[in-house]
Amino acid sequence: MSTLKNLFKHTFVYGLATVLPRVLTVLLTWLLTKYLDTESDFGEVSILFTYIVLLNVLLTYGMETAFFRFYNGESATDKTVKTSLWALALTTLVFAVTSIFWIEPVARLSDIDVSYWRWVIGILSFDTLMVIPFALMRAKNQSMKYAVIKMISVVISVGTSAVFLIATQKMTSIFTWLPNDKKELFFISGCMASALTLLFVSKPYISKIYIDISLLKRMLRYSWPILIAGLAFAINEALDKVLLQWLLPLNEQEAKEQVGIYTACYRLAIGMTLYATAFRLGVEPFFFSQSKDKDASQQYAMITKAFVVLGAIGMFVYIVLLDVIKPLLIGKPSYLVGMKITPIVVFAFFFFGIYQTLSVWYKVTDKTRYGAYISISGAALTIVLNVVCIPTIGYTASAIATCAAYGLMMIVSYSIGRKHMPIPYDLKNIVLYIILSVGFSSVFFYLLRDYFGIGSIQLYLAGILMTVVLVGVIWYREQPLLQRILRRKNES
Repeated sequence: MSTLKNLFKHTFVYGLATVLPRVLTVLLTWLLTKYLDTESDFGEVSILFTYIVLLNVLLTYGMETAFFRFYNGESATDKTVKTSLWALALTTLVFAVTSIFWIEPVARLSDIDVSYWRWVIGILSFDTLMVIPFALMRAKNQSMKYAVIKMISVVISVGTSAVFLIATQKMTSIFTWLPNDKKELFFISGCMASALTLLFVSKPYISKIYIDISLLKRMLRYSWPILIAGLAFAINEALDKVLLQWLLPLNEQEAKEQVGIYTACYRLAIGMTLYATAFRLGVEPFFFSQSKDKDASQQYAMITKAFVVLGAIGMFVYIVLLDVIKPLLIGKPSYLVGMKITPIVVFAFFFFGIYQTLSVWYKVTDKTRYGAYISISGAALTIVLNVVCIPTIGYTASAIATCAAYGLMMIVSYSIGRKHMPIPYDLKNIVLYIILSVGFSSVFFYLLRDYFGIGSIQLYLAGILMTVVLVGVIWYREQPLLQRILRRKNES
C-alpha cells in the first residue's frame, strides 16, 4: 500500500499544481468573456488557442513520454536528460526561425492578424523549451517544486492579463510601446509569463550541448506514435473551434461569435478536465516505475477503479452545481445560451480520463503505435461528425463528437489491451458506476432542471437525494475493498 500512498500523495500535489493554476485560469476565462468587447473577439482568441494546442503537440513530438520511458529504463540518466533536452531545443530553434519567414502567409490562411501570431510563436517556443525541465522534476518526484513554479507562472500570466484587459487605456498611455488591442495585450501577457517561467526552470540548460544520436533514434522510434496520438488528441480537443469557423453557414463575424459561445460553455466542464489531468500527471511516472513489479497488473486495475469511483461521484456533484459555478467562470450571461453542451463535454472528459488509465498497457510494453491507432480512430470520428453535423446542429455537433470520440477510444483501448497485457479490471462494477453517473447527470440536467426550474430548492433537494443514492450504491459494492485499503493504511 505504500506504493499507492506515494502515488496519491504525488497525485494530490500535482492536482494542486493543476487545480490552483486552472482556478486562476478560470478567472482568466471570466476576464476574457467580461472585458473583450464581443463574443466574436473571444471566439478569435479561442481559435488561436486551437492552433497553439496543435502546434504544441508537433513541437514536442512525444519526447516528454519518451523521456519518462528512457529515464527509468536507462542506466545513464544524464545522457537521457541531455539528449531529449537539446533535441527539443534544436527543433524549437528551427521552428522559431522558419515561422518568422512564413508568418504573413500563415496569417492570411488562418484569417488571424499577424500581430497575434508574433506573440503566439514566442509562447510556443518558450513552452516547448520547458517540457523536459518540468518532466525532470516529475521524474525526480519534485512535485512541490513543480507545483510552485507552475503556480507562479499562472499568477504572472493572469495578473498581467487582468491589468491589461481592465486598464487598457491607462496601461497604453503609461507604456506607449504597448498596443491598444485587448487581444494582442492578452497574448503579450502570455508570452511574458512563458519567458519568465523558462528562466525559473533553465538550470538543465546550463550544461554542455550533447545529443546521443543512437539514443535519440530509439527515443524517436518510441515517440513517433505518441506524436500521432497526441495530434489526434489535439484534434479531438481543439480542432472543433476551427471547424466551426469554417463550416457554420454564417458570415465570418457570426461564426466567430458561435465559437466564442461554444468555447465558454466548453470551459464550464473544467471540473472534470482538472480531475483527469491531475490524475494523469500523478499516474504516468508511476506506471513506468512499477512496470516490473510482480503485482503491477493488480495495482493498475485498482488505480482505474479508483479513478472511476471518485470520478463518477465527482462528475454528478459537479453537474448538480453547474448553475452555482457558472457565474464564477463566465463574465457575461450572453455566453450561457450554449450551456446545453456542458454536460456532454463533462462526460467526454470522464471517458478520456478512463482511457488514460487504460492506456498503461501500450506505454509500458513499448507498443505505443497502438496508442496512435486508437487516437486516430477517435480523431477520424471527431472530424466526420463535425463535418457532417455542424451545418445542421451547429456547436452541439462538436460536443457530441468529442464525447463520442473519447468513448470510442476508451472502449477500443480496453478491447485491444486485453490481448496484449491482461489486467484484472472489475469491468462489471466499473461499467455500472459509469452508467449510473452519466444517467443521473443526464436526468438531473436535461429533465429535472427544466421541470423544477433552475436554482429552485426542489431541484437541489433532488440533486442531494440522487447523490446519496449514487454514493450509497458505490459504498455498498466497494465497502470490503475500501475497508481493506483503510486498514492497511492504518497498519502502515
